[in-house]
Amino acid sequence: MPTVIKRLDAGAYQLKDQVVSINRVTKVVKGGKNLSFAALVVVGDPSAAVVGFGSGKAKEVPQAIRKGIESAKKNLVKVNLTQTSIPHLVLGRYGSGRVLLKPAPEGTGVIAGGAVRAVMTSAGVQNVLTKSIGTTNPHNVIKATFEALKKLRSRHDVAATRGKSAEEL
Repeated sequence: MPTVIKRLDAGAYQLKDQVVSINRVTKVVKGGKNLSFAALVVVGDPSAAVVGFGSGKAKEVPQAIRKGIESAKKNLVKVNLTQTSIPHLVLGRYGSGRVLLKPAPEGTGVIAGGAVRAVMTSAGVQNVLTKSIGTTNPHNVIKATFEALKKLRSRHDVAATRGKSAEEL
Protein backbone atom coordinates (compact mmCIF):
# COMPACT_ATOMS: atom_id res chain seq x y z
CA MET A 1 0.00 0.00 0.00
CA PRO A 2 1.69 3.26 -1.11
CA THR A 3 1.78 6.09 1.40
CA VAL A 4 -0.11 9.18 0.31
CA ILE A 5 1.89 12.34 0.85
CA LYS A 6 -0.34 15.24 1.82
CA ARG A 7 0.58 18.50 0.12
CA LEU A 8 1.23 21.38 2.51
CA ASP A 9 -0.41 24.74 1.80
CA ALA A 10 2.27 27.42 1.28
CA GLY A 11 -0.13 30.21 2.26
CA ALA A 12 -0.38 28.92 5.83
CA TYR A 13 3.30 29.61 6.61
CA GLN A 14 5.64 32.61 6.81
CA LEU A 15 8.05 31.33 4.18
CA LYS A 16 11.50 32.83 3.76
CA ASP A 17 13.42 32.11 0.58
CA GLN A 18 17.13 31.56 0.19
CA VAL A 19 18.96 31.29 -3.12
CA VAL A 20 21.43 28.39 -3.03
CA SER A 21 22.95 28.69 -6.50
CA ILE A 22 22.56 30.58 -9.73
CA ASN A 23 23.96 28.97 -12.85
CA ARG A 24 24.44 30.59 -16.24
CA VAL A 25 23.49 28.09 -18.90
CA THR A 26 23.72 28.33 -22.68
CA LYS A 27 22.06 26.44 -25.47
CA VAL A 28 23.92 26.39 -28.77
CA VAL A 29 21.61 26.95 -31.73
CA LYS A 30 22.15 27.65 -35.40
CA GLY A 31 22.20 31.41 -34.88
CA GLY A 32 24.63 31.33 -31.92
CA LYS A 33 24.15 30.80 -28.21
CA ASN A 34 20.96 31.30 -26.20
CA LEU A 35 21.88 32.46 -22.69
CA SER A 36 19.63 31.78 -19.69
CA PHE A 37 19.92 31.42 -15.91
CA ALA A 38 19.02 28.52 -13.65
CA ALA A 39 18.33 29.23 -9.97
CA LEU A 40 18.15 26.72 -7.11
CA VAL A 41 16.06 28.07 -4.22
CA VAL A 42 15.17 26.81 -0.74
CA VAL A 43 12.08 28.15 1.07
CA GLY A 44 11.09 27.41 4.64
CA ASP A 45 9.35 28.47 7.82
CA PRO A 46 11.74 27.86 10.75
CA SER A 47 8.98 28.22 13.37
CA ALA A 48 6.80 25.53 11.72
CA ALA A 49 9.69 23.19 10.70
CA VAL A 50 8.56 23.27 7.05
CA VAL A 51 11.01 23.40 4.13
CA GLY A 52 11.00 22.93 0.36
CA PHE A 53 13.27 23.40 -2.63
CA GLY A 54 12.77 24.23 -6.29
CA SER A 55 14.58 25.31 -9.41
CA GLY A 56 13.65 27.77 -12.09
CA LYS A 57 15.08 28.81 -15.44
CA ALA A 58 14.59 32.12 -17.24
CA LYS A 59 16.36 34.68 -19.43
CA GLU A 60 16.99 36.95 -16.41
CA VAL A 61 18.07 36.12 -12.85
CA PRO A 62 15.08 37.64 -10.96
CA GLN A 63 12.56 35.68 -13.05
CA ALA A 64 14.57 32.47 -12.54
CA ILE A 65 14.54 33.05 -8.77
CA ARG A 66 10.80 33.76 -8.80
CA LYS A 67 10.13 30.53 -10.73
CA GLY A 68 12.35 28.64 -8.28
CA ILE A 69 10.38 30.02 -5.31
CA GLU A 70 7.06 29.02 -6.92
CA SER A 71 8.42 25.52 -7.56
CA ALA A 72 9.73 25.25 -3.99
CA LYS A 73 6.34 26.21 -2.52
CA LYS A 74 4.78 23.26 -4.37
CA ASN A 75 6.90 20.62 -2.63
CA LEU A 76 7.04 21.60 1.03
CA VAL A 77 8.00 18.95 3.60
CA LYS A 78 7.24 18.87 7.33
CA VAL A 79 10.36 17.93 9.32
CA ASN A 80 10.29 15.94 12.58
CA LEU A 81 12.45 17.83 15.08
CA THR A 82 13.19 17.77 18.79
CA GLN A 83 13.30 21.17 20.54
CA THR A 84 16.34 22.54 18.65
CA SER A 85 17.93 19.57 16.88
CA ILE A 86 17.03 16.42 14.95
CA PRO A 87 15.86 13.25 16.78
CA HIS A 88 18.53 10.84 15.52
CA LEU A 89 21.44 10.32 13.14
CA VAL A 90 20.42 9.81 9.52
CA LEU A 91 22.08 9.41 6.11
CA GLY A 92 20.38 10.70 2.97
CA ARG A 93 21.38 9.56 -0.51
CA TYR A 94 20.67 10.92 -3.95
CA GLY A 95 22.83 10.09 -6.95
CA SER A 96 26.43 10.16 -5.74
CA GLY A 97 25.50 12.70 -3.06
CA ARG A 98 25.44 11.53 0.55
CA VAL A 99 24.47 13.80 3.43
CA LEU A 100 24.96 12.73 7.04
CA LEU A 101 22.85 14.58 9.63
CA LYS A 102 23.78 14.15 13.28
CA PRO A 103 21.99 15.59 16.33
CA ALA A 104 23.99 18.08 18.36
CA PRO A 105 23.68 19.41 21.92
CA GLU A 106 22.33 22.88 22.74
CA GLY A 107 24.69 25.71 21.73
CA THR A 108 26.46 23.85 18.91
CA GLY A 109 24.80 25.74 16.06
CA VAL A 110 24.38 24.65 12.46
CA ILE A 111 27.65 23.10 11.34
CA ALA A 112 27.02 22.62 7.64
CA GLY A 113 28.36 23.79 4.32
CA GLY A 114 26.63 25.58 1.48
CA ALA A 115 23.49 23.84 0.28
CA VAL A 116 22.96 21.78 3.46
CA ARG A 117 23.20 24.93 5.63
CA ALA A 118 20.48 26.65 3.58
CA VAL A 119 18.13 23.69 4.09
CA MET A 120 18.88 23.34 7.83
CA THR A 121 18.39 27.03 8.64
CA SER A 122 15.21 27.19 6.54
CA ALA A 123 13.83 24.11 8.34
CA GLY A 124 14.44 25.70 11.76
CA VAL A 125 17.14 23.30 12.94
CA GLN A 126 19.34 25.22 15.40
CA ASN A 127 21.86 22.56 16.46
CA VAL A 128 23.08 19.95 13.99
CA LEU A 129 26.31 18.43 12.70
CA THR A 130 26.36 17.59 9.00
CA LYS A 131 28.78 16.05 6.55
CA SER A 132 28.35 16.14 2.81
CA ILE A 133 30.01 13.10 1.23
CA GLY A 134 30.57 12.51 -2.47
CA THR A 135 29.35 15.10 -4.92
CA THR A 136 29.43 18.87 -4.38
CA ASN A 137 26.68 19.43 -6.97
CA PRO A 138 24.15 21.60 -5.06
CA HIS A 139 21.14 19.95 -6.73
CA ASN A 140 22.13 16.44 -5.62
CA VAL A 141 23.28 17.63 -2.18
CA ILE A 142 19.92 19.30 -1.53
CA LYS A 143 17.99 16.25 -2.76
CA ALA A 144 20.10 14.01 -0.50
CA THR A 145 19.44 16.37 2.43
CA PHE A 146 15.69 16.15 1.79
CA GLU A 147 15.90 12.35 1.63
CA ALA A 148 17.59 12.44 5.05
CA LEU A 149 14.96 14.83 6.47
CA LYS A 150 12.14 12.59 5.20
CA LYS A 151 13.70 9.62 7.05
CA LEU A 152 13.56 11.41 10.42
CA ARG A 153 11.07 9.77 12.80
CA SER A 154 9.65 11.22 16.01
CA ARG A 155 9.56 9.28 19.31
CA HIS A 156 5.83 8.74 18.91
CA ASP A 157 6.25 7.24 15.40
CA VAL A 158 8.91 4.80 16.62
CA ALA A 159 6.84 3.90 19.70
CA ALA A 160 3.75 3.25 17.56
CA THR A 161 5.77 1.04 15.18
CA ARG A 162 7.07 -1.03 18.09
CA GLY A 163 3.68 -1.19 19.78
CA LYS A 164 4.82 0.67 22.90
CA SER A 165 4.15 4.02 24.50
CA ALA A 166 6.56 6.94 24.00
CA GLU A 167 7.50 6.85 27.71
CA GLU A 168 8.71 3.23 27.42
CA LEU A 169 11.43 4.12 24.89
